[in-house]
Amino acid sequence: MAKVQVNAEQSLEFSNQPNLLIALEQARFSVHYQCREGYCGACRCHLRSGQVRYLQEPLAFVRPGEFLPCCSVPVGDIAIELPG
Repeated sequence: MAKVQVNAEQSLEFSNQPNLLIALEQARFSVHYQCREGYCGACRCHLRSGQVRYLQEPLAFVRPGEFLPCCSVPVGDIAIELPG
């Protein structure tokens, strides 16, 4: 089980969810998304610390320090920042 710190204020536990987007939604965080597959990049978030592993390589452009929660899972504890 990994701890996901969100916006330096709140956190959630990631255990058996299929990906980080679903875990964030289950914890009632609002995350903008469209495709849920890593194609569009709409769910792009900032990775403040830790690492994520992609379940499938995203087709959307991802800048250094960003990740797509729709197609990734945490590798240990992470800290992220949601846009907006």
